[in-house]
Amino acid sequence: MIRRILPAWLLEYARYRELFLFLVWRDVKIRYKQTFLGAAWAVLQPFMMMIVFTLIFGRVAKLDSQGLPYPIFYYSAMVPWTFFAQGVPLSSNSLVVNSKLINKVYFPRAIIPTASALAGVVDFFVASLVLIGMMFYYGFPLGWEMLFWPVLVLPMAAFVVAIGMYFSALNVKYRDIKYTIPFFVQMMLFVSGIIYSSDAIPAQYQKFLVLNPMVGIINAFRAAVDPSRLIDWHQVGLSCAVIAVVFVLAATYFRRAERAFADII
Repeated sequence: MIRRILPAWLLEYARYRELFLFLVWRDVKIRYKQTFLGAAWAVLQPFMMMIVFTLIFGRVAKLDSQGLPYPIFYYSAMVPWTFFAQGVPLSSNSLVVNSKLINKVYFPRAIIPTASALAGVVDFFVASLVLIGMMFYYGFPLGWEMLFWPVLVLPMAAFVVAIGMYFSALNVKYRDIKYTIPFFVQMMLFVSGIIYSSDAIPAQYQKFLVLNPMVGIINAFRAAVDPSRLIDWHQVGLSCAVIAVVFVLAATYFRRAERAFADII
């Protein structure tokens, strides 16, 4: 019954699920291989950025934090943002890095950028444990909406996979694409409501926020830790709709481009 419903190409990916899990685990191990701090990097990077943002944009610039303590306001956004900021470059460069594997054996090529993108999920959950500790420190109760914290990573992961598939396919053909990826990630930092609250944007520009799905996802992550706020599911739904469109477009382009990977790479 399932084989009649699902397209043949999707069933093909299901047959290679063991390879997919192996590549995810390999990327996780490579991330911490021969490192001094090991898994502590998963916490150190968003935590240090939280300190910098708190001092500069909180204490000095005194930007609106939606009633949250500045450390929680920034750290609750930096945890998912770090997943995005690390996953996009790794996924975008994954095909070139694994060029020998592509030339040796056949398998669905999208497995490679997808595995590289999802390897950061481990870091995400490790860093989330520190957020829970911070909430206890500041006297924030764990509300029921905190249960959606691990669920919200799903649309964000889909967005990272989509961007990674698109850039990785481009990177095979145009090797200078890798120089634009850091610029893209840096630009997204300033337009995704990480440093500031998206509520501070003038009303006439609010309608354009839906074009960036990261805004709705980041806002939902922040609302999940604030017992006085509710998650704006309308905004999350719009973000998911945009992510779905981006994912379909990226997957379509990737499937057309992958036919020539072995010859070009």
